[in-house]
Amino acid sequence: MITLPELAHYSTDFPDPLQALVEPNGLLAFGGDLSVKRLTSAYAKGIFPWFSADEPILWWSPDPRGVLPLDELYISKTTKKWLKHSTHTITINHAFVDVIQACATIPRGPILTEDGTIQHNGIWITQAMIEAYIELHRARHAHSIEIWNESGQLVGGLYGVSIGGVFCGESMFHTEPNTSKLAFISLVQHMKQHNGLLIDCQLQNPYLASMGVIEVSRELYLEKLQLAIALPSAQSMWSPQEVKL
Repeated sequence: MITLPELAHYSTDFPDPLQALVEPNGLLAFGGDLSVKRLTSAYAKGIFPWFSADEPILWWSPDPRGVLPLDELYISKTTKKWLKHSTHTITINHAFVDVIQACATIPRGPILTEDGTIQHNGIWITQAMIEAYIELHRARHAHSIEIWNESGQLVGGLYGVSIGGVFCGESMFHTEPNTSKLAFISLVQHMKQHNGLLIDCQLQNPYLASMGVIEVSRELYLEKLQLAIALPSAQSMWSPQEVKL
């Protein structure tokens, strides 16, 4: 039987992430709410919410952690060739609501296996999560990258939470080939241009590994997170804008 701390509604404190369970990997606590104050407190401590619609709010800090040091991005020869001929437009924070809703329509989610490990291909985005992250976006903590085709249709993108020099990726989607990859590459370039340190991908998977994402221990991630949080970020970094590769 799993025994977890329950978060109080009157406080945004969390247990020490190092106290998270080994099985299921990283499960730390349950309960609380998805307020802006609690979410920003969680991300600053290396914790994120992840739950299905029929579950209480669950909070996680897995070990190991999937991260991308910005200089380690890998772009295959095939992708580089595609990028040269791409006519897509790339924007930041032009359509956050559309991006998160598109991500939520993708039929994917975490699978807890019999041995207590998690197969992770994305986040199951509940309506409560959508509403919470829209509020986080309005508070200028959550951001989106959008990819548009020549007809002006949104065909790919991603969203996540930014704290100082770290971007905590939440989910991505595509309706045309390579467009989620284009969003990810654009995010990396944008972070590098603004002295970012790393992208937190939460958990590793084969797709992310193919882009250069590596696994580090929770302890090392938390150290890097504190360094990244301390980095100043320009106020204009996440203003709505069009970007070029």
